[in-house]
Amino acid sequence: MNLPQDFQDWFAAQGWQPHPHQIDLLNATGDSLLIAPTGGGKTLAGFLPSLVELRDPPGGLHTLYVSPLKALTADIARNLSRPVADLNLKIRIEDRTGDTRSSQRARQRIDPPDILLTTPESLALMLSYEQAPAIFGSLRRVVLDELHALAENKRGDQLMLCLSRLKALAPRLIVTGLSATVEDPDRLARFMGSATVIHADPGPDPDIAMLPTTRPAPWAGGGGHYSVPDVLTEVARANTTIIFINTRAQAELFFQAIWAANDANLPIGLHHGSLSREARQRVEAAMAAGELRAVVATGSLDLGIDWGSVDLVIQVGAPKNVKRLVQRIGRANHRYNAPSRARIVPANRFEVIECVAALQAVRERDLDGDDRGPGPLDVLCQHILLTACAGPFDADDLFREVREAGPYRNLDREDFDACLDFAATGGYALRAYDRWQRLMLRDGLWRLRDPRAARDLRMNIGTIVEAEMLKVRLRGRGGTPLGEVEESFASSLVRGDTFLIGGQTVRYDALREMVVEVTRQPTKEPRIAVYSGLKLATSTQLSHRVLALVGDPAAHAGLPEDTRRWLALQARVSTLPRPGVLVTESFEHHGRWHFVLYGFAGRHALQTLGLLMTRTMEIGGLGPIGFLATDYALLITSLDAVTDPAPLLDLDGLRGGLGDWLASNAVMKRTFRNVAVISGLIQRNLPGQRKSGRQATFSSDILYDTLRRYDPDHLLLRITADEARRGLVDFDRIEEMLGRTDRIDHRMLDRVSPLAAPLMLEKGRVPIAGQAQERMAEAEAAALMAEAGLTT
Repeated sequence: MNLPQDFQDWFAAQGWQPHPHQIDLLNATGDSLLIAPTGGGKTLAGFLPSLVELRDPPGGLHTLYVSPLKALTADIARNLSRPVADLNLKIRIEDRTGDTRSSQRARQRIDPPDILLTTPESLALMLSYEQAPAIFGSLRRVVLDELHALAENKRGDQLMLCLSRLKALAPRLIVTGLSATVEDPDRLARFMGSATVIHADPGPDPDIAMLPTTRPAPWAGGGGHYSVPDVLTEVARANTTIIFINTRAQAELFFQAIWAANDANLPIGLHHGSLSREARQRVEAAMAAGELRAVVATGSLDLGIDWGSVDLVIQVGAPKNVKRLVQRIGRANHRYNAPSRARIVPANRFEVIECVAALQAVRERDLDGDDRGPGPLDVLCQHILLTACAGPFDADDLFREVREAGPYRNLDREDFDACLDFAATGGYALRAYDRWQRLMLRDGLWRLRDPRAARDLRMNIGTIVEAEMLKVRLRGRGGTPLGEVEESFASSLVRGDTFLIGGQTVRYDALREMVVEVTRQPTKEPRIAVYSGLKLATSTQLSHRVLALVGDPAAHAGLPEDTRRWLALQARVSTLPRPGVLVTESFEHHGRWHFVLYGFAGRHALQTLGLLMTRTMEIGGLGPIGFLATDYALLITSLDAVTDPAPLLDLDGLRGGLGDWLASNAVMKRTFRNVAVISGLIQRNLPGQRKSGRQATFSSDILYDTLRRYDPDHLLLRITADEARRGLVDFDRIEEMLGRTDRIDHRMLDRVSPLAAPLMLEKGRVPIAGQAQERMAEAEAAALMAEAGLTT
């Protein structure tokens, strides 16, 4: 397909030349995956074939665009409106998300637009209707945006199952995946099923460095508040800045801190997933209009929203993942030929080393990433139920269709049949209960036993299982919505308590009809709302880089001078952790023994290791008191000393301990609850009501105990065990850590070591509310570091 003359004229009128990868996609005759940097015109490339074909609209739905964020659909609609208007194309573009009015959603099932912009969950819902063959039969193209982000979680697995269904309904369908730079493009192409990879020119290297600060990073903590004056200076110099923070709670605190120091009254906004939709949209509109000088944001702005005025990105806190850092960097100078400008602010001294390692990886274009493994079976169970909602199906046909989805290409028939049996009866132990008798076989086809069940199943579509969130509103009729907090947090509040949300301190007044009513209380110190947010662990590859940097004195020249002195003192007092050697230490402090293991295996893995080791220490009579885990190290406090850690780190013993611990631990029940919700065993949303998190947990706990007793081989228990091992407890990374260990180097010390001292500060750390507490914390840090031998 050649670019028509009117399109060539349009490009010329913008002062552009079509990029080679845009023409390559225009000429592609099969499924393609475009790998291009931010600002490389990915979105236009994805839509260009559709716009050319739609100069003479054939009628019916032609192109489906799927993105991981609802905010992206509005941004894409805005960006598409320009070429559509300039080229006088008579096409209709609409979105279909959870924010779309019900009347419009109903009309779209009868009269779909030419281009529909949606999310994975909304697509799954549309495919569950009887009208799905009529809606999607005319479909010619699918554009999957930010595919790298979707491929990292179950939303992507669900999307690939939906894609296999679409291809069955529209055999001439061509799929285009759009992705930022990834570590393994071929693996991402296989995730799509089968696609040809098209590489765009990577563009110029980014301008990225550590942000110089007037004060050094603190020894412990994760807020980065010490850098606020320096961040404000950079914001004042730039046109528009995005300040990325890793978690929602930290974003709230940093936003409050930066506003308190904002003497110039620069317009600065806040954006994260727990804010109300209206609040997020106001910030997005203000950014698009160039009315804000900065926005403090979390992962809610990681992906493709195009704000050309953004010329600086500041990452506060270690990025934890090189791919995420590259993605965030790309939000600055959203242009193909201009280097992105970004600065990183480590939150503490350990993070200084991680930030240096991450910068090296970015410059070397060395991205991190792990294969997620086969498609999860709980998502397949949901897909089977939703397929039945759309009409009767043949099991053999559905099995072949499912295996067309990339994550399920190696699915065996035994697992498929187990999922089908679960969807039909609930499994052996539950088949006697009518509520789980949902499918029946008639005339060789599987169908819903009660067609009315389709409504309930549709209300529970999705793979995101979050903590129950309650809306927060200002008190009074029609009070302004401020955002959401977790149910567990709301239940801990008493009248008069204060907390932080939306950048302001509010007082809790009442809980009415699942709404937290509050009053503004700006003069009081807040309690901190605990959001589920992102609890990130440093990636395996970045952890390896950090360990290699710490263990190589010759590489320390690239570190700040105070960090070099810190590591040099560690080498004299104890020894430096290094690849192949697992360094551990024992020392006495204030009448308690402390054991430190420098595992560099990520927070989740080291937390699990702490649980398992303290369990073994308890059996051995060492009197463990507690432990603390970071991404880099594990600190265990006990009554007696660990003199030989090898028996505590025996892999077979750890595996056995994991099984015993999981069998009776709340982690397993929490994981089972998520699996039960996704698979359709538990329905949280029902007409006219919604189960609270407490109710859903109570129900899942009963089911978990019942299945363990009467059906220990039940499919959902098998899924749960696998999920718990790979997810919450991250035991695979413990095995990886021990697998790369040639020997254990244990040091018995007469005092706290320099590397252990920051961990001791983390252990006793409390939120810093004012200048007095900050000075006290600094004094505590100085005293402990002096004990370790570091005087400044």
